[in-house]
Amino acid sequence: MNINLRHLRHFLTLAEERNFTTASKRLHLTQPTLTRNIRTLEEALGVRLFDRTTRRIDLTPKGTRLRESLIPIIQQLDATLADARGSETLRIGFAWGLPETLSTLANRFAQETHTHIEWVRHDTPLAGLDTGDTDVALLRGHLNPKGIRCIQLYEEERIAAVPAASPLAQLPHIDWNQLADHPLVVNTVSGTTFPDLWPPHAQPAIGAHCRNYDEWLEKIAAGAGFGTAPTTAARRNTHPNVRLIPLHNAPPIPTHLAFPTHGTHPLSTRLAHTAWHTYRTTNTPPTPDTNTDTDTGTPTTAD
Repeated sequence: MNINLRHLRHFLTLAEERNFTTASKRLHLTQPTLTRNIRTLEEALGVRLFDRTTRRIDLTPKGTRLRESLIPIIQQLDATLADARGSETLRIGFAWGLPETLSTLANRFAQETHTHIEWVRHDTPLAGLDTGDTDVALLRGHLNPKGIRCIQLYEEERIAAVPAASPLAQLPHIDWNQLADHPLVVNTVSGTTFPDLWPPHAQPAIGAHCRNYDEWLEKIAAGAGFGTAPTTAARRNTHPNVRLIPLHNAPPIPTHLAFPTHGTHPLSTRLAHTAWHTYRTTNTPPTPDTNTDTDTGTPTTAD
């Protein structure tokens, strides 16, 4: 029979919810997919498991017996699998500005998979993926690293960070092109703002270089220049001598979960695709501005 565990779990969910729409949302499936899987199970068994009317869904007697038999089997299977993977650790790397929604999602993922999450701050371009210090990492910007697969989750809006003593600090908002007249502080290791984001004839001069977010913030505070960063990341890491000013017409920052293409931790791909699916279906990136890839039915990747 062409039956697998997925069909049985879908059957149990529908048997509990008694509603295709509610069950499909709980399973993160489209309703036609759930309907097709239930039909496949019924055809493989040669029995009708549900009585369907226009108003409700009820289990047939055989559906009831199957549900009663399956529940302890699936519970035992889940317990066995949880025991097998219970001591697993997944190391998630980031250079700076960990979004709260990603932290919440990863912690929920840890509970569901019985995995220990270890957060690793790694101030390198690939947040420890290239050195083996992390299994999966949050990366920002337009990326094409060799040997690394990047799944784009969403795009983040930028905010300007300017010295409190700068005339820019008094403005209610700043247009992206206005910044070209002021020096830029560049994080050469994990930054997302470089002069080539502006047109060649109107690029800001570089006021200072740095190698991590803390240095970036201190150099801006000291008056070396301005910077831009994802809105939520900047607002979570502030400085008394730095002002955050809303930006207009700024290019968004692509944000990814990335993992090695070879020797990948099995849970890395699962977490990345879970995050992609969650952000896509709920349309809730970690900023007030919601924007995910809507042109494809699969994760946006760069290999």
